[in-house]
Amino acid sequence: MFALAFDEYGDPSVLHMTELPEPHAGPGEVRIAVRAAGVNPVDWKVRAGYMQEVMPVVFPAIPGMDAAGVVDEVGEGVEGIGVGDEVFGSGSGVAAEYAVLAHFAAKPASMSWAQAAALPAPAETAQRTLGLLGPPAAGQTLLIEGAAGGVGSTAAQFALADGVTVIGTASPGNHDRLRSLGVIPTTYGPGLVERVAELAPGGVDYVLDTAGKGSMPDLIAIAGDPTKVITIADFSAAQSGVRVTGAGMDPQRFDALPKAARLFEDGELAIAIDSQFPLAETAKAHERSEGGHVTGKIVLTVAQD
Repeated sequence: MFALAFDEYGDPSVLHMTELPEPHAGPGEVRIAVRAAGVNPVDWKVRAGYMQEVMPVVFPAIPGMDAAGVVDEVGEGVEGIGVGDEVFGSGSGVAAEYAVLAHFAAKPASMSWAQAAALPAPAETAQRTLGLLGPPAAGQTLLIEGAAGGVGSTAAQFALADGVTVIGTASPGNHDRLRSLGVIPTTYGPGLVERVAELAPGGVDYVLDTAGKGSMPDLIAIAGDPTKVITIADFSAAQSGVRVTGAGMDPQRFDALPKAARLFEDGELAIAIDSQFPLAETAKAHERSEGGHVTGKIVLTVAQD
């Protein structure tokens, strides 16, 4: 099969198209003919070698964990999904002609391939972090630091669907988009405590940090208790009693995918696509991801004959 791979750690130039053996579905898995693959920050961190102590790879390595495509092989024990079905989900080494997904759900017909590939990691991370916080319930207020990104905007919409009031920080250029989702926007930086107090005079029940902008003391002050704050971006926050958790899939919480599909079909989940690149131009996609300031998800398109 054709695949995007790297044979050594390094900058985006180590990525190249090649031919590699096809993977096959094991128990509980499906194999898909890939139509689109999402790019997550962890992808370029793995490629650069920053994660080799916790996520070592075997060369040649295929990047990517989020994908959408058409099922062409079903593993033992899989129910409700068959050959020819359109699905989205997560696995490993998905930037290729074929990929095996360990966690997956049926793709709504109205959801594009790019939207489907953009959704798995943000949806699971959003569901998991909200769950670890309580989750927030109807009538409560949640502050999301970094609400315009993939995880932040997905978490905001999950919470809004449950009747939670959501305040979100973002750069001014993203405020209109947040308003369109139902989020009350405000800016990052000094004065955050005061700005949030004006927007939520009754106080904030929980805080989710997806940005890691050094605002943790303010976020704790806003919540009133470090145990009511969770972060996926500030790994020093544990020293202050804040829960720290990584982004990505958790086998115990993969029910986020059907939930996301259901909200999308009900018009309660919008999926923002930052940019799309052909698989052969993945180096450009990684460069964009590394540069930061990404609004929505970067997606790779995979042409199939």
